Amino acid sequence: MKRVIVDFAKLTPEILAMLVEKYPEGYAKKDIIKFTNAAGELVEAVEVRTEETLYLVKVSKRLAVVMDEYDEDDFDGVDPDDASAITDPLADDSDDDDDDNYDQPDDDADDDDDER
Repeated sequence: MKRVIVDFAKLTPEILAMLVEKYPEGYAKKDIIKFTNAAGELVEAVEVRTEETLYLVKVSKRLAVVMDEYDEDDFDGVDPDDASAITDPLADDSDDDDDDNYDQPDDDADDDDDER
């Protein structure tokens, strides 16, 4: 059996449909498989299978959101193997850049803007 590790960028409508079918209420901690990849990194994933392939889909906030919002009708007429058909549900966060640095000190901490 072929094993394929899938991250969100490579998630296809077909694999997403299998995930939603297997985990209709979303996945739980007990469903998550942890393993070390070839680069020595710890990976957390959920598993779905076809007759030929075992897919290990990396767990992420994006995956949880897209599974929760899944509607089969959204993919009518879409190639089931087209990873670009699934849009990033978190991409429209306009203040995303600020969130990445929320716990970082200001670069201009020595500057006193109130000084006149």
